[in-house]
Amino acid sequence: MTASKKKGSTRRDFLGNTGKVAAVSAFAGMAVPLVHAADSSMIQLALVGCGGRGTGAAANALGVRSQPVKLVAMADVYENRLQSSFNDLNRKFTDKNFDVPKDRQFIGFDAYKSAIDCLKPGDIAIFTTPLAFRWVHFTYAIEKGVHVFMEKPLTADAPTSRRMLELGKKASAKGLKVGVGLMSRHQRALQEAQKRIADGEIGDIVSMRGYRMAGGNLASFRSHKWPGTGSELLWQISRFHSFLWASGGAFNDYYIHIVDHLCWMKGSWPVKAQATGGRHYRGDYVDQNFDSYGVEYTFDDGAKLHFDGRCMDGAEPIYASYAHGTKGSAVLSASGDCGLPSSTYTTQKPDGAKKLWESKVAIHERNPYDNEWNDLIEAIRNDKPYSEVEYGVMASMTGTLGRVAAHTGREWTMDNLMKSNVELAPGCDKWTMDSPPPIKCDENGRYPVPQPGIITDREYDDKKTV
Repeated sequence: MTASKKKGSTRRDFLGNTGKVAAVSAFAGMAVPLVHAADSSMIQLALVGCGGRGTGAAANALGVRSQPVKLVAMADVYENRLQSSFNDLNRKFTDKNFDVPKDRQFIGFDAYKSAIDCLKPGDIAIFTTPLAFRWVHFTYAIEKGVHVFMEKPLTADAPTSRRMLELGKKASAKGLKVGVGLMSRHQRALQEAQKRIADGEIGDIVSMRGYRMAGGNLASFRSHKWPGTGSELLWQISRFHSFLWASGGAFNDYYIHIVDHLCWMKGSWPVKAQATGGRHYRGDYVDQNFDSYGVEYTFDDGAKLHFDGRCMDGAEPIYASYAHGTKGSAVLSASGDCGLPSSTYTTQKPDGAKKLWESKVAIHERNPYDNEWNDLIEAIRNDKPYSEVEYGVMASMTGTLGRVAAHTGREWTMDNLMKSNVELAPGCDKWTMDSPPPIKCDENGRYPVPQPGIITDREYDDKKTV
């Protein structure tokens, strides 16, 4: 292994196509001994989910300077995806903090258990698989007494949200620390903006605006039909943005950061939502996403959050967030999910002459992906209470609230949604490499899609396609 001076990729960088699925590793079912670090202060990591997000999260973790950290185990359902991640990390890090031999590389739906079994209590499991498996992996981590970092979104439906909230309480009761990949909360400029808004710098928030409008060729947002060979379930996992059960679709996965930090600025979650959206120029694409979404969220005091999302080639790109108060306004993300700088104004539009404040962030704290790991490790090292589960679930459910409102064409309240018993991937804790997917394509390779105003009590009819 050789060291590299190259900066590690973020977990938002995807590593490419996955290719063929390998057979289950012979190691997946073996009892694996704990890996004991020579240095008792060493925190060991197990990576569960070795795509671009997992590889980036591991790189951010291994870049922590305040505590010795070492990756000792990896797990995925794809052999080639694990190997690609291994190769990438192997190039960037030395055996001082990267030590994952073949007997600690695991393949299969139960591989997460083998990887976590390589840890000792107090180590960290990283969960970056499609969200349907969050509660499954989190349950086992709590049982084994390990801390957790898990990617957003955490859930796409109410039953798993309720489950995750209860698991979060169990983790806290055991003193376990849990980080969630909502990195905007660790962007130092947004932290300062939140304090200023809470202190009344722009008055009471009455309206907020968020936009993520980009091209349609984004990750696995849209998919051509399953080729008909190999596992349909594993193919859907490889195209997880295309399926609501695996990601919550484009709305939950792409839009969560801006929706989350706007609710953070408001200091509450919306009580209801109404929305529009539609599919355009779909051709042979078979995914379940809408190409455009427009959601009006309402808070308990009547304040509004307007969010517009779009994945359409050639359309105007807008990617930013704003808050409007009774005394002024704020630019929260100048560009992207949480792009610098943030600023506040005495007027309702950004005007340099009326600027109250503009963020200035130290160079070593400008990367929120690094910040969230530094904050988690610091909490572990000093044994401080640390759980991001509740707001991780509620940010996920706020996404689901907007998504369901758009997909049904009806207004939904958060209260009614949280009581729903519709679960998108029931029984996923028992899946194997031979299991069927939770939704199957028809004879034309198409999957059921939302029909607003026609199907209104759920998002799609899983017995039909259109």
